[in-house]
Amino acid sequence: MKKTLILGIIFIVFACGKRHAQNMADSGNYDAAINTSVKNLRGNKNAKRKQEYVYILQEAFAKAKERDMRLISSLSKDGNPANYEKIFNTYVNLNNRQELIRPLLPLKMIEENRNAVFDMTDYSDQIIDSKNSMSKFLYEQALAGLENPTKMEARAIYDDLNYLDRINPNYKNTRELIEEAQIIGTDFVHVFTQNETNMIIPERLQNDLLDFGTLGLNNTWTVYHSNKQKNRVYDFGLMINFREINLSPEQIREKEFVKEKQIKDGVQNLLDANGNVVRDSLGQIIKVDKLKTVSVAVYEFKQFKSCQVVAKIDYIDLQNNQLIDTYPLVSEFVFEHVYAHFTGDKRAVEESYFPYFDRRAVPFPSNEQMVFDTGEDLKLKLKNIISNNRFRR
Repeated sequence: MKKTLILGIIFIVFACGKRHAQNMADSGNYDAAINTSVKNLRGNKNAKRKQEYVYILQEAFAKAKERDMRLISSLSKDGNPANYEKIFNTYVNLNNRQELIRPLLPLKMIEENRNAVFDMTDYSDQIIDSKNSMSKFLYEQALAGLENPTKMEARAIYDDLNYLDRINPNYKNTRELIEEAQIIGTDFVHVFTQNETNMIIPERLQNDLLDFGTLGLNNTWTVYHSNKQKNRVYDFGLMINFREINLSPEQIREKEFVKEKQIKDGVQNLLDANGNVVRDSLGQIIKVDKLKTVSVAVYEFKQFKSCQVVAKIDYIDLQNNQLIDTYPLVSEFVFEHVYAHFTGDKRAVEESYFPYFDRRAVPFPSNEQMVFDTGEDLKLKLKNIISNNRFRR
C-alpha cells in the first residue's frame, strides 16, 4: 500500500512537470521549456515515460531558433550599429542552446520509430563577425565619448570598455582606454585637518587619521589623498575639524570596605547531637570540613582620567568651494587603573580580586597621550561616516 502511494505521488509530480514544460513552450518561453526538458532527459533519456519531454524539446528548440533568426534579420535590416550587441548575443544564445542539447543526441521518438530532429547550425562565423562589428562600434563610441566626458559619462564608458575587453580581450588599446576612463570618472578627495581648539593636536594622531590606506575606503570611483599630488585636480575636500578637547583632571578615588567569609580550615570529626563521634558502616570515623570565619579590610584606589574630542567632518565641493554637508564626530577615551591594599585575611574576598593587591600607582598619561589614545575610536567613527555618506550620490 505504502509503495503504491509513493509511486502514485512520483507519477503525479512527473506529470505536473511535463505539463509545466508544455505550458512554457506554448506561452513562448522556449528556453525555460528547453532547460526543463533537458534536465528531465538526463539519465535514462529513452525511458517511455520521458517521451513527452522529447517532443516538447524538439518543438521548443525549433520555435526558439526561428524566433531568434527573425530577430537577427530584423536587426540587421535596421542597420543601426547599436544593434550589433543584440545580434552578437542572439548568435551566442543560438549556439549555447545547441550545446545544451547536443550531449543528449540522438533522442528517440519511440512511437514514430525515428530520432527527434534538431537542426544544428555552425554559428562560429556569425559569432566572430558580429563580435568584431560590435567591438568596432563600442571602441569607436568610447573613443569619441572620452574626448570631453562628464564623470558619470566616463564611468559608463568604463563599463562598456570592460565589457568589450571581456568578450574581445586585448582589442586594440582597450585596456589603455579603460585606465583613462577610470581616471576621468574618479572623484579625487583631498583630506586634511583643522584645529580650532586651544590645544596642540598630536602630529601622530593627525597622520594616523589621514592614513586612509588603513581605512580601506578607496574604491573604483573615489580616491582619498592626504598629500596633494602635483598636477592633480581635486573634486572634493574632506576636512576633519577639531572643535573641542575636554580633559578631566587627574583623579584618585578611594574606597574602603570590609569583607567576611567562611573558609575551610582543616577537617574535624563529625559529632552527633550528644557529642559522640559518628562512624560509617565500616566503623571509620566520618570527617567533615572545619570552617573558619575570616575578615579583611580593603582600601581600594582608582586612578581616573578622561578625554573627549569633539570634531566635525566637512564635505566640500572644491570646484565651487561650497560646503556640501557636515557630520558631527565625538570620541572619548578613559584611563582607569585600580590597585588596593588590605589588612586582615585577603581570603575573605574573591580570588579574582587578588591581582589588585599586587598593583601600585602608575603615572597618569599626559594630555597629548590621552588625545592620541582617542585615535582608534575616531578612525572607526570617521570610517562609518564616510562609508554611509558618499560625496557623489
